[in-house]
Amino acid sequence: MMNSLISAILQVMLFSVIPFIWWLCTARKKQPFLTWIGLQKPIVLRKGRYAMYIVLSIFALFVPSFALIFFYIDRSLLAANQFVGLGATAVIPALFYAIIQTGLSEELLFRGFLLKRLIKTFGFQVGNVVQSFVFGCVHGAMLWSVLPLQVILFVVLTTALAGYVMGWVNERIAGGSIIASWSIHSIVNFIAACLYMFKF
Repeated sequence: MMNSLISAILQVMLFSVIPFIWWLCTARKKQPFLTWIGLQKPIVLRKGRYAMYIVLSIFALFVPSFALIFFYIDRSLLAANQFVGLGATAVIPALFYAIIQTGLSEELLFRGFLLKRLIKTFGFQVGNVVQSFVFGCVHGAMLWSVLPLQVILFVVLTTALAGYVMGWVNERIAGGSIIASWSIHSIVNFIAACLYMFKF
């Protein structure tokens, strides 16, 4: 359990290095780092609408991702495979993995740092498309050597869709807070880990 926590914290630190250095060089005097990166309380005008978008986003990300995994990808290649068959004993490590290691680190880098910098330069639509494409390509690149090209393209498109939806929810529904996408990302990854843990 301690190894899972240490690994998760190290990944957050690694994914935060470039954003932190960028902030130090460009925005340190303008606003605090956590605000600059969007790690702040969401600005929610209508709570029911916000909750509905979070639930719909989880569903929209869950269905294509797991269809892709079920039909095209050897599940042993994925990070959640580390929990296969461990049952309830893996709940705490799976939470560290879902919430901190993947959820927080990826949201800080992609929706907190990259998307916000792209929006500032190119506007929301272009910025969100570009960050989601980069997000998809990074996930595709991790599986490049073990999957056929057409499956890699599905991985890139599915993950890019997830990145686009999470960026849209953050910027259009949560007032620029990455807490929204962090929650969505963490829940989807925890569900995946649970499926492995209990061999569904």
